[in-house]
Amino acid sequence: MQRVTVVLLAALDAAIAAAVGLAAVLAPFTLLWVLAFGVGADWGSLWPISGTLWQFGHGVPLVVSLPDAVLANLGIPKEAASFGLSVPPLALLLFTVIFAARSGRRAAIAGAWLTGVLSGAVGFALIAGLVGLTAQSDALRAPQWAAILIPSAVYLAGLLIGAVTHAWSDGDGGIIDRLHDLVDGWGDWAPVLPESLRGAAVAVVALTGVAALGVAVMTLLRGGEVIALFEAARVDVLGAGMLTLAHLIYLPTLLVWSASWLAGPGFALGTGTSVSPAGTELGVIPGIPVLGLVPENSSMWMLVSVLLPIACGALAGWMVRSRLVWERTGTDIGPRAAISVGISAVSAGVAALAALLASGSIGPGRLADTGPPIGWFALAVGVEVLIGCGILMLAPRHHDELAEERTDRWNEEMAALATPVD
Repeated sequence: MQRVTVVLLAALDAAIAAAVGLAAVLAPFTLLWVLAFGVGADWGSLWPISGTLWQFGHGVPLVVSLPDAVLANLGIPKEAASFGLSVPPLALLLFTVIFAARSGRRAAIAGAWLTGVLSGAVGFALIAGLVGLTAQSDALRAPQWAAILIPSAVYLAGLLIGAVTHAWSDGDGGIIDRLHDLVDGWGDWAPVLPESLRGAAVAVVALTGVAALGVAVMTLLRGGEVIALFEAARVDVLGAGMLTLAHLIYLPTLLVWSASWLAGPGFALGTGTSVSPAGTELGVIPGIPVLGLVPENSSMWMLVSVLLPIACGALAGWMVRSRLVWERTGTDIGPRAAISVGISAVSAGVAALAALLASGSIGPGRLADTGPPIGWFALAVGVEVLIGCGILMLAPRHHDELAEERTDRWNEEMAALATPVD
């Protein structure tokens, strides 16, 4: 495929990704605008608020300034008229990353991944800059640099993930192939880098699944509390629908909180609060319906939940070790130990990034401290994954594994003897 075509298609992908994300924000707010204010509403405020919320969905922190009329109607003190909002709904961010990864993979398949990545990143940055310059609201304000840089960085990260992953596995005839050849030259240590990344991906996906299962269990156990909070909010059908939609787009954020609870550190719902398996200490929390899932009390027996991240690490270790046995590489204890440490380190890094995105401020005053502790969550995930992975990677080799290797060697020797020599 010609490079000009790759450039145009990558730019088109960036435009589609941005347009779909903006439409996902604009559509419900347009419906809300019509039903709440009528056709004669002030439509000039719709785009600034929607564009700013699109930026917020990509991790851009906001400053909320409530007008005096809203303060009077809701009975909010003037001290709480302005506050930070920095815990974004990660659903929109994940959509952008996944869409960008597909675009980067297509560019790698076309044989010009670097060109596609640069074109897509520039295209998305131009759209983010246009949104940042035109979507400026008095009620929701974002730093101009962050409104352009952070969404562009999110899309660029997705592009690189998709392009480099495909180029590493299938080759690109360029820098990735040279790097691949360099790693292959490490001999028995060659699988350390790729298997560490592959094992970390398995551990993170498994931990995400376990966190989702935890949210599902709490929904079954405490669904009544959520319904009671919906009823206490005294909203109509439109309001209930908007609250439900907000809960859905915040679901990935809740999964990070759930994973932190399972790992042990838990999360905070305000300054001086803690929700963890070791104990729950809560003060007055907002009447957001989804917060009804938070357990009212804890027990020391709940600390057995840390076995689940350990099991995720064990799953990663088992899959990586099976691959090493199949490819008959990394058989010594040194490379396997290095792979275990690599899986742990990458998993901890992903946990730290997820906690960074899922923590911050959700309101005024004490609500400025919300979400999982970044350092403790990363440390807990790293240690627990290392324990589970190390058990599977460093355990004595099973007799079946050794027998399989002897059988493969015997088959190779027999094939060599049967091959005629010129």
